[in-house]
Amino acid sequence: MILSHDVTGPVDAPAVVLLHSSVCDRRMWDPQWGPLAEAGFRVVRADFRTCGQSPAADAPYSDHGDVLALLDQLDIRRASFVGSSYGGRISLRIAALHPERASRLALLCPGRPGLSPDGPEVRAYGEATDALLATGDLEGAAELASRTWLGPDADAAAHAAVRAMELGNIKGSLADSGGHELPEPAIDLGAVTVPVLAIGGAHDLPDYRRIPADLPGLVPGAEHRELPWAGHLPSLERPRETTALLLDFLGRPAR
Repeated sequence: MILSHDVTGPVDAPAVVLLHSSVCDRRMWDPQWGPLAEAGFRVVRADFRTCGQSPAADAPYSDHGDVLALLDQLDIRRASFVGSSYGGRISLRIAALHPERASRLALLCPGRPGLSPDGPEVRAYGEATDALLATGDLEGAAELASRTWLGPDADAAAHAAVRAMELGNIKGSLADSGGHELPEPAIDLGAVTVPVLAIGGAHDLPDYRRIPADLPGLVPGAEHRELPWAGHLPSLERPRETTALLLDFLGRPAR
């Protein structure tokens, strides 16, 4: 199965692949989608399994394998990856396992392959989510996600968008019979040799502030930058500022 996706921009332009957070779907990139295409990139965004419009799997799969299969179908051999949270974790996995496929990584409050954050704040969020789901309060769980993962600068529209995306993801996950996701392969982050910008948010949960801060010690040449205004989803909190940051890092293709 090919992931549900959008693609725009010239076929021969440098490609940028946008990978979403696990509490969102590909619509989280609405603010960046147009500006990146207008800057001259071929832009791809996709929904992971059970998120957005991508259904659950009925055969063994991996998320990074799904992304690479999509790029193969689009005849994209190499791309820059912009990953938010879980999408950042998948971006790192692709760059470590398939270095020929990645040219740059822009990681927004990323997860890290092989690491499952388990600090008290993350545990409290998980327990509160489980309690809401146990009573069937899916909307309450989606509301909790928007309050937890969006920083203080997020407006009402951003909160509504995260609630809607997470509610869809919860329903998709509950409908998934499971059992098809392949074990996560062990990787060496030292194998990532492309430029990496690891962005953290000063208002993010502590575990997720540490992940981008630690990456320069694990990935050769990685740069860490913490945004003093950001929570966990800066692309939705200050869209224009985040877009400008991404364009500065990615560069603008020659026309």
